[in-house]
Amino acid sequence: MKAEILKRIRIERYIFGILMALVMVLVAEVSGEKEIIFPEICALTIGAWISEQQPWQTNKRRIFLLMSAAALFGVLVVKYIGIPLFFQVCICFAFTGFILTLCKTNFVPIISACILPVYLRTDSWIYPISVSFMALIIIIAQWIMEKYNMRPSNTFVPCDFDIKLQIIKWSKLLIVFGLIALIPFKMHQIYFLAPPLIVMFTELSNPESQARKKPAYIVGIMTFSSLTGCLIRLILNVYMNIPLSICTMIACIILFIALRRVKINFPPAGAILLIPMIIEKDLLGIFPIEVFIGALVLCSIALIMFKKNIYN
Repeated sequence: MKAEILKRIRIERYIFGILMALVMVLVAEVSGEKEIIFPEICALTIGAWISEQQPWQTNKRRIFLLMSAAALFGVLVVKYIGIPLFFQVCICFAFTGFILTLCKTNFVPIISACILPVYLRTDSWIYPISVSFMALIIIIAQWIMEKYNMRPSNTFVPCDFDIKLQIIKWSKLLIVFGLIALIPFKMHQIYFLAPPLIVMFTELSNPESQARKKPAYIVGIMTFSSLTGCLIRLILNVYMNIPLSICTMIACIILFIALRRVKINFPPAGAILLIPMIIEKDLLGIFPIEVFIGALVLCSIALIMFKKNIYN
């Protein structure tokens, strides 16, 4: 009986995650404000609600503050720093590394929150307000789930960072990322390095990450997620004119079923799933191919260049 109750509770968490994405896109459709759609929200629901153990060493206050600060910084870069896109993205990447180190956490989804408005050229204040509001919903719902034993409670233990090693690590990450990004940005094919892929790269650069043990699965689930999002939007939304909110709900259901089957709750897969809901429809045909190539390259480089003995 206890196992049945736990299974039911887990399914309820999946339902909450689907509803969160559905309502977000629905509000964006009704209001006409595309900036409300924040793909990383699906990643947050996977990590903060669905996963038995939260994959990041962070607490609720840090989730709210860091997501808000990252989203705001990204918009400020677009509005006030008039330099080429490549350098704007590098500034955002460096900023997120700085505040993650300062706050002693590995809450890497903020990288996507910071870089996404730069990719989309978003300079509206609606974006950071929307991100802050949704982050608040995430942490309130997580608190409720923990209070009523719908998910295990998380105890925050600050990351024991050696500042010198962190500076070396993030400097190396920035240099490696910059070198990788040169060709895609030069060719104006930036989605080879879609923001969730950059989050994936950063996560895999951590020698202690469990995701490093199954790199093929990670590349596969990222590619599957992008393909699912593109096909659903292309077939149901573009050709059949079904509302984007319904497409988002269906996409989330398919992804969550897939995650249960492979038993890997990898949050960036949720974010890459929703990117097709906000990009131009002309990009839908090529996006999954770009994600596959980008994931394969970034995963390989992270495994090769960021080995455990580098930091010991």
